[in-house]
Order: sequence, then C-alpha cells, then structure tokens
Amino acid sequence: MSIKRNALGKGLSALLENPDTDITSKTELSGASAIAGAVANIDIEKIEANPFQPRTSFDEQALMELSQSIKEQGIIQPITVRKLGYDKYQLISGERRYKASVMAGLKFIPAFIRIANDQAMLEMALVENIQRENLNAIEIAISYKRLIDECTITQEELCTRVGKNRTTVVNYLRLLKLPPEIQIGIRDNIISMGHARAIINVDDVLLQLKIYNEIVANELSVRKVEEIAKTISKSKKSGGKANTTVKPISFEYKKIQDHLSSKYETKIELKMGSKGKGSFVIPFFSDDDFERILELLNK
Repeated sequence: MSIKRNALGKGLSALLENPDTDITSKTELSGASAIAGAVANIDIEKIEANPFQPRTSFDEQALMELSQSIKEQGIIQPITVRKLGYDKYQLISGERRYKASVMAGLKFIPAFIRIANDQAMLEMALVENIQRENLNAIEIAISYKRLIDECTITQEELCTRVGKNRTTVVNYLRLLKLPPEIQIGIRDNIISMGHARAIINVDDVLLQLKIYNEIVANELSVRKVEEIAKTISKSKKSGGKANTTVKPISFEYKKIQDHLSSKYETKIELKMGSKGKGSFVIPFFSDDDFERILELLNK
C-alpha cells in the first residue's frame, strides 16, 4: 500500500497509525506508568538519546532561540519516544525540541509514546527527520542510503515513503559518490546542491576536485560550472573518436604526465601518435586559472 505525499506532510503520524510499525499495538504495559499510543508528560531525565538520529550537528544559536521560545510558549508539538520499560524511554523524533527543553530547564516534556522494534524506529526517525528538519544535502543523502540499506527497501519504495520523485532521490544518492572534500563542502554550505550536481557529471576525481577548488576560489556560479562540465564531457567524447590511432603511453611518459599534472595543479593529458608525434592537453576552468597556468609556463 502506497503512502500519499500529503499523508507524509503530516509528519510521523502517518507511520504511527500503521500497526506494522508497532510490535505491541496500543496496549498498556504491565507495571508501566504510561500507555503506548498515548500522549503523556514524561520526566525528561527518563529519556535517552536516539541512536538512529541522522542529524549530526545542531545550530547552537537556533537551539538557544528555540529554548527561549519554549520557556515562553511551552512545547507546542510533542516529541515521539518509544517505551523501553518502566519509566524508561528512548527518543524517536524531536531531538531539537528535546535538547532545547533541556536547555530551558524543563522537568517534564509532552511525548507521544510508542513501542517499536529497532528497524521500525530507524525508519520512523529517518523519515521524520527528512520531512521536518532542515537537514543539509549530505545528511539527506545519508538518510536515503540508510533507508535503502538498513530498512531493506527499494528506491521506488523510498520515493513513496519520503514523497519525492525518483530523479530527486537519485540526485541526492549520487552526492555520496563525490570525494570526501566535496561532500564536506556541501555539508558546510560552501557549495550548493546545484554546484554538486554539475560536478558529479565529470567522471574524473581529480577534475572534480579541480572544479570544486575553482568554485571556492572564484565563486563560480552554477551555470558556469555546468558549462565547464559540459565542455569536459564534449572534449572527452571528441577525443574518444579521434583517438583510434593514438598509442597508449609508456610507463615513463605516464610518470611525466603525472608530474606535470601535479606541478600545474590540473589534469594534463599526454597523447602519443604515430612516428613520435603527440600533444599535451592542459585544461583550464576560468580566466584566472588560465593566467595562473600561463604564469607557471613562463617560469
């Protein structure tokens, strides 16, 4: 049964209403102080952190602002927890509200109580965070990957659960194929998702890093990076057609090629033809980069 997008827009409620995500249904635990399926004020010290939390960092200033709002207005939306035993709970979703409530000095916090197994809890936490939190693109990509790998669902099922089309989901997942330096740049908002989508169309890691460094150094627009990626792609295609008579380079020439690539900080290609003829291809990605290479050539 597919879940409609507008149902997901309600947050976790669509999942919580599904009995498949609750291993005990809505029954009272023996000796427990609260009923599964109910909203209750819980001692905040009885709640432990969510081990499946996909968010890796929280804005301290935003938490302080939320904490001040909670002091003045209280908790408007309950957090969601799972019951582990007598007066013992584990956070499923609402970690920002939980952290801000602790900062605000609250002793009790309203919580929707669930009893779920680990896989159901993981899926709840991931879907809730994807829908409600301002996760960065890398955190979203990691959450999508975890839903596929750890909850054993297909990409099609993932699209249904998060209310996104297949192209959007695939674009996020492709970010995880980029070098770690670029992923960090996306995470820290040094480059945008648009920049990253253009870079990933270049299938050479060294060129990807080169383009990334150019974006950072010269504040290249997404349009400019798309043009660079397109130029590289066209160059490789035309080169592939013309290279039928080009001989593979020897180990010695490969060492020279690598040395020059390192010296000029760009991927230099050495092409060897027949009768000792050949050429060097030195790419550049901006006017500044062109001037930089010219300066090095003139030394």
